Amino acid sequence: MSPSPADAVAVPERIRRDFAHAWGEIGAAWGVAPSTATVQGYLLVHGGPLTEPEVRRALGLSHRAASLALAQCEEWGLVARADAPRRSGQRGPAAVAWEAVGDHWEWFRRVAAARRERETDPVLPVIRRCVQQARDVGPAADDLEQRLSALLDFVERFDRGVETFVRGEPAAIERLFLALDQLDPDSVERLWAMIGELDATDLAAALTALGKLPVGATRRLIALADSAAMRKLLGIG
Repeated sequence: MSPSPADAVAVPERIRRDFAHAWGEIGAAWGVAPSTATVQGYLLVHGGPLTEPEVRRALGLSHRAASLALAQCEEWGLVARADAPRRSGQRGPAAVAWEAVGDHWEWFRRVAAARRERETDPVLPVIRRCVQQARDVGPAADDLEQRLSALLDFVERFDRGVETFVRGEPAAIERLFLALDQLDPDSVERLWAMIGELDATDLAAALTALGKLPVGATRRLIALADSAAMRKLLGIG
């Protein structure tokens, strides 16, 4: 027996709610509160603006929990207020409506930036203060100073790497991941081996020089690098 029209409507909604709750569990691993990630997940797959009462009823949240989750979603940059208010089947004036940031790479970038601000930025002054305190002690704390300095160096470099990444436009970030997805395992291993052997200064100089080239010149350089004549010139063909 085929499902009734009401059942056909109910099934997609059950899928949306199941996804939202699963997304909430995953969000905890990303440093996002489960209720916040649940609301984002529901808005992601709903496909349209929703008011707080609609979100609350769909996910079984209290008014306070739904309002707080929407506020946190906005703070993380995961949702935005719709241009126009929306009626949700209740009496009274139309309410503020919310919709998910539809560009997945944009909200991914925003989450990365927010996590950097919340997690890395506060810890750097703490480590720097402890390094200075160890230095002030003198030779008795040399080993501690070295350990703290090594940790500080790591965190600063990691922080700089994340900052560089999140400064990219969503379309450019997507293009980078698309390129990585097209690399075969052997190419990935060769690239990591090459990076491991190159001096960091030389690698930075190469990237800086590449960044100064116009797009057209970069395409010609890539084509030249893969040519038989260039491989013969470099002694690798």
